Amino acid sequence: MSIIVVLGMFASFTAVAATGLTGDMESIPLQSIIDQAEAGDVIELEPGLYTGPVVISKPLTLIGDTGVTINNEQDQAAISIQAKDVKLKGFTIEHNGRQPAAAVEITGSNHEITELMIRTKGAGLLLRDAASAVVQNNTIEWDGPSTAWSSQKGNGIDLYNSDNIRIEGNKIQGVLDGIYLENSRNAAVHDNRFIQTRYGIHCMYITGSSVTNNIGEGNMTGAMIMGVKNTVVSGNTFRKQSTNVHSQGILLYDVHQSKIHSNTVEGNRVGMNIAESSNNEIYDNGLIRNFVGIQMVLAEDNAFTQNRFISNVIDASTMDSQDNVMKQNYWDSFQGLDLNQDGISELSYAINPFYEQLISRNAAYQLFFQSPGMVFLSELHSEGKSHWTTDESPQMSIQKTSVVGSGTPGNEGETSSRWVWIIGLLLLGLSTSTMIYMGVWRK
Repeated sequence: MSIIVVLGMFASFTAVAATGLTGDMESIPLQSIIDQAEAGDVIELEPGLYTGPVVISKPLTLIGDTGVTINNEQDQAAISIQAKDVKLKGFTIEHNGRQPAAAVEITGSNHEITELMIRTKGAGLLLRDAASAVVQNNTIEWDGPSTAWSSQKGNGIDLYNSDNIRIEGNKIQGVLDGIYLENSRNAAVHDNRFIQTRYGIHCMYITGSSVTNNIGEGNMTGAMIMGVKNTVVSGNTFRKQSTNVHSQGILLYDVHQSKIHSNTVEGNRVGMNIAESSNNEIYDNGLIRNFVGIQMVLAEDNAFTQNRFISNVIDASTMDSQDNVMKQNYWDSFQGLDLNQDGISELSYAINPFYEQLISRNAAYQLFFQSPGMVFLSELHSEGKSHWTTDESPQMSIQKTSVVGSGTPGNEGETSSRWVWIIGLLLLGLSTSTMIYMGVWRK
């Protein structure tokens, strides 16, 4: 193995005029540098502008820094990896090829893609039939027009039939789906951040994987988990997924034998949407200030325990969901009764299905969401109450054992109560001042 510093090689290449975002800087064809290297070489790129597209068909390490830019104007990958044991690190890729072309397209095994800055008018990283790769600490941004349709955008990181991939510490913004995984096994998606995408994380037909400690904000959906088995979704925080009538923090559809725990979903249209899923453990999640905390349709044989429902407009909505075990959840809107002072209410909490049944018949009724008339009708509805999903043993207060994505563990209820007291005191002071003023004025 040898280390090649590219600065001394510049004179052997014909410079071409650069176009696009990099202005008039002269550029160096990168493919010629790759072709001259031997398998196993480390190529250190000096600051400058390099042109793609590039095909890497042998084990290589390509290293740069923030002063290194690889520009590609063609509708194909800026860098195509067709070997094993390839490492890319530290430089910028300006990819002006359109969808479905990606900045980096990867096959083979044992790759490391780290610390890249990718600006793309297509997709970011595509992995196809790859294995045992690390995709870490990259930044991927949509660089096309802000008015682009979804069909014009690609995904930030896109896996298909790729196993044992670790995706960690990446920041992804403005693309179609932040991370898309399909037909893959043993993927670890950890500590990534998604902003203004369609779906922050989109999982289709994966197994044995983990989605942990990620953050999503301002997406249509934070995590779209579909067709999944034996997977862990834990420690994630999804806030403000509310721009679309179908927005939600986490959607579980056709999910089985999985664990969904210690997540925080806050300020979304629906905090957690669970449909046609069974035999899952859903526990220790914070559902805070959503329009609907949790929504279940055709969800059966799941266990919901020690979740916290705080300041949601509607805590929960269920329809055609049978045999779910629900116990020891905290519902801030529920007035329980704890006779033996064990922290558990002797009164059960039944989830009213009225709202879900109504909008399933006519979605337009969502326009009247939480209107006085809707609330009044919901309170009158008691048909089939013996079959409603029920928490038989609600918590009277929040247990301080949770590990969630924001704030001090288990402090959501205390924060909410504190604000209620503050606002109440302010209103009391205002009303008292008004009465005193009016009394003085009348005299």
